[in-house]
Amino acid sequence: MATAAPPRPDGATPALLRDLRSLQVVVFHPDDADGQELLGQLRRIGCQVKAFWPPQERLPEDTGLVFFAVRPEALAEEPAWLKRDPLPPVIAVVNYENPITIEAVLRLNAAGIVASPVKSFGILSATVVALSQSLRARERERYVTRLEQRLAGLRKLAKAKTVLMHSRGIGEEQAYQLIRSQAMAKRVTTEEIADAIIKANDILSFEGK
Repeated sequence: MATAAPPRPDGATPALLRDLRSLQVVVFHPDDADGQELLGQLRRIGCQVKAFWPPQERLPEDTGLVFFAVRPEALAEEPAWLKRDPLPPVIAVVNYENPITIEAVLRLNAAGIVASPVKSFGILSATVVALSQSLRARERERYVTRLEQRLAGLRKLAKAKTVLMHSRGIGEEQAYQLIRSQAMAKRVTTEEIADAIIKANDILSFEGK
């Protein structure tokens, strides 16, 4: 059976631009010229900004985006919020390009990069692209979850049909129709009926042993 492709967030960019004024942004950056330029541009865009340095162990609950300055003093320990699920998109702010910096950017699972010295140009684009990629990633995760649930349901249904076929000496179609009729009569899903059949068979098999 053909499976529909994951939905694309049509019209997502205009929606993201409209929602920037309610976007809660956390900036982990020293209070220097780059940090001030970054904060100023984000506020001009309309974002709600909270700034910290050094990086905090936890993020405010309403955080929708993180700007993170990749600095030696910030790389000593991995912040606890990096294990948060779901993790808001992270944009790395880098002032030097070397293997250690690149490794740090990868550890942050950064959705974008802003180079130092920070300029006003590019921050809006980096913000929207990071948010868009995060939206698409969540859509993919939901799509995969639905597929996994569907496959699990099909496997359960197949097992329940096998139980009925062996226990009642009926064909596959008859077994399916029996499960379906019970689901309709009890107003539950075929997967729930299949689960009940499998559990009952397991109990009876155990008692038989």
